Amino acid sequence: MPDSREAPQESRQDANLRTTQENLGSSFLTDGQTLSKASPRHAPEFSSPEKATDARLDSPEEALWTTRADGRVHLRMDPSCPQPPYTVHRMFYEALDKYGDLSALGFKRQGTWEYISYSQYYLLARKAAKGFLKLGLERAHSVAILGFNSPEWFFSAVGTVFAGGIVTGIYTTSSPEACQYIAQDCHANVIIVDTQKQLEKILKIWKNLPHLKAVVTYREPPPKKMANVYTMEEFMEVGNEVPEEALDTIIDAQQPNQCCVLVYTSGTTGNPKGVMLSQDNITWTARYGSQAGDIQPAEVQQEVVVSYLPLSHIAAQIYDLWTGIQWGAQVCFAEPDALKGSLVNTLREVEPTSHMGVPRVWEKIMERIQEVAAQSGFIWRKMLLWAIDLKPFTTRLADYLVLAKVRQALGFARCQKNFYGAAPMTVETQNFFLGLNIRLYAGYGLSETSGPHFMSSPYNYRLYSSGKVVPGCQVKLVNQDAEGIGEICLWGRTIFMGYLNMEDKTCEALDADGWLHTGDAGRLDADGFLYITGRLKELIITAGGENVPPVPIEEAVKTELPIISNAMLIGDQRKFLSMLLTLKCTLDPDTSDPTDNLTEWAVEFCQRVGSKATTVSEIVQKKDEAVYQAIEEGIQRVNMNAAAQPYHIQKWAILERDFSISGGELGPTMKLKRLIVLEKYKDIIDSFYQEQK
Repeated sequence: MPDSREAPQESRQDANLRTTQENLGSSFLTDGQTLSKASPRHAPEFSSPEKATDARLDSPEEALWTTRADGRVHLRMDPSCPQPPYTVHRMFYEALDKYGDLSALGFKRQGTWEYISYSQYYLLARKAAKGFLKLGLERAHSVAILGFNSPEWFFSAVGTVFAGGIVTGIYTTSSPEACQYIAQDCHANVIIVDTQKQLEKILKIWKNLPHLKAVVTYREPPPKKMANVYTMEEFMEVGNEVPEEALDTIIDAQQPNQCCVLVYTSGTTGNPKGVMLSQDNITWTARYGSQAGDIQPAEVQQEVVVSYLPLSHIAAQIYDLWTGIQWGAQVCFAEPDALKGSLVNTLREVEPTSHMGVPRVWEKIMERIQEVAAQSGFIWRKMLLWAIDLKPFTTRLADYLVLAKVRQALGFARCQKNFYGAAPMTVETQNFFLGLNIRLYAGYGLSETSGPHFMSSPYNYRLYSSGKVVPGCQVKLVNQDAEGIGEICLWGRTIFMGYLNMEDKTCEALDADGWLHTGDAGRLDADGFLYITGRLKELIITAGGENVPPVPIEEAVKTELPIISNAMLIGDQRKFLSMLLTLKCTLDPDTSDPTDNLTEWAVEFCQRVGSKATTVSEIVQKKDEAVYQAIEEGIQRVNMNAAAQPYHIQKWAILERDFSISGGELGPTMKLKRLIVLEKYKDIIDSFYQEQK
């Protein structure tokens, strides 16, 4: 497919390409390729949107779901979401006309920020695609990526789709056994890793992966030359002999109802499930899910975002990677130790216009502000408390004098939209940031809904709600109780294709009409705002038959007792409710594991109630009378506000260590793994219910 257009003169970014490549540690593009907006011609032409639609989409033999990696599904076309379906390649190729010269990816090397334009990004993805084909990537097989967020993650992912493969992210915290399960299940032909530590995991299990043909490393080179192990520089050259026309043929054959992304669930109740997302799932959600969150196209304002959450999770992948392409955002990559403390430095340097964090990230930011306030001088501290507690008529003055400076120190001076999702947010955290004049906008969705199915935005906000359904999507509540709470069921273009190789699990999730049964309980108010009340599987049914949603009670305890970090309610099939508590402690800067030291805020709580404790062990091992009494009184206040006696917490215990990813109690997105906690602390829980003689 020869290029019929003449390339324009080299742009400033193109002239800087060699510097960019050197800083990335590679020369990914051949000298003969000009990286200009007009140069990427190797792509199918679309004379009208309808041409992107698979002629067989409406054929009766295609069902709404499949469990085959090479399967196709009947797309959920509906008058409420009439946008013709299109592929990832078309989304990117159309973005080039508008955003080709704009900075797409920002990364820091040797202390300096470097940028890759959208035109460069596109050609890097094509080079990666040809590299995958040369290494033997088969259609509907996977490229698994096991590494921290980076330009290499992005153009490898896009290149995988261009080459007809399926992108499969693996959490960097995964054990070799977990990596083996996923790589085997998705038939990974190639695995991308970023460090020697991750490479060692794959070398350990390679003999058990019959589909694996090659491994590529990008942040740290392998310690020695090994067969079928390539550096990213080597990999980006191996595909040079693959004709552009061969890649174009593969791209031309792609259809919107084919799988291009696999997202594996955390596997808290068995093996992880591979959530199959189609090209239409990705392109439709990147467009309409982000519009519902008021993400702007670069023609209006180029959004700047910091990428740091795991891209193996759908929220980060749809927000950072695919939405970025759709609207021409500038995505800047944080350092690998972002969640160990460096994130705020990146935020201050980049000053994003839009930011997303899981609730635990926002909680940690809140705790850090509280610690700084506790250590600050009397006047500054009083000013901060004054600003947060002010009534509306003096808010502008407070914002100018104090709150704007706090936002600037956090890196949020330009940030217009702050999102959260993936887990419940405490009332305390939401109210704290509201006091800083920072609204936290909730989204609600699952891996099975390609991310957001409900969104909040500056024009669509109600405190404590998860927003309204994304236009073009549908919701219904089934088996509602007297308060209008029922199981949330969803339908629309966001709904996944099925679970890879798991027909029984797919049939459990999708009913005969294609509605996804989320397993989440919630209610809708009169204006259509959604309020999540908990997981149906987490619903505690006491021995007396009372149905108790744990989340509201857990939140009430954390709000009443600011020393508490995590609270988990127990009582399923038990005679009464009990609770496990952990205390707020500092984190190890190298490992992010909880330490024994209380946070400044927690120490201040102890001092207020008459305790001199500064560590968790002092409180737990000595059963610090002042702290235990204060916690007991706080729980009694929660009980007084409970709906009825069966909702009362009768026994509780403080654990010696806070919940963590390394401890197994939290998943990669800081979501509580209740079954793991029940098993890990079984002896303590059983002691609550032993009959006293």
